[in-house]
Amino acid sequence: MTDYCPVYAPFFGAMGCTAAIVFSCFGAAYGTAKSGVGLSAMGVLRPDLMMKAIVPVVMAGIIGIYGLVVSVLISDGLKMKMALYTGFIQLGAGLAVGLSGLAAGFAIGIVGDAGVRATAQQPRLFVGMILILIFAEVLGLYGLIVGLILNTKATGGDVQC
Repeated sequence: MTDYCPVYAPFFGAMGCTAAIVFSCFGAAYGTAKSGVGLSAMGVLRPDLMMKAIVPVVMAGIIGIYGLVVSVLISDGLKMKMALYTGFIQLGAGLAVGLSGLAAGFAIGIVGDAGVRATAQQPRLFVGMILILIFAEVLGLYGLIVGLILNTKATGGDVQC
């Protein structure tokens, strides 16, 4: 093994794969749980709005899909012998999508909880809640885009192992 291709290089790629799925699913789980609590509380007052108010739960679930996509793509590039550069880039890609998914899930959970409770009292607030949820969701999408770009750069190293 050379200095550019140490035996521990795949570890960083595996950690990127893990970070992508774990952190984004933490965000999705928090967003689902938090907005689900608000949905349950709202359903007691206005059961007729249940299907309309399930939007935050669906949006939180999408965050987990972002992590899954990047995790699968990173795992496809893992090899027994790989450049340290590739491992670091894969770690960066996983952290980018994972941590932005975590942040987006937190935002969706908090907005979803308060938004569906407020919508139960004043239905005209629904459109405003949806707009705020879209802005929260796009934070995870930014991480997905950066993760995908980084993952395409991972195979571009000049070092052959």
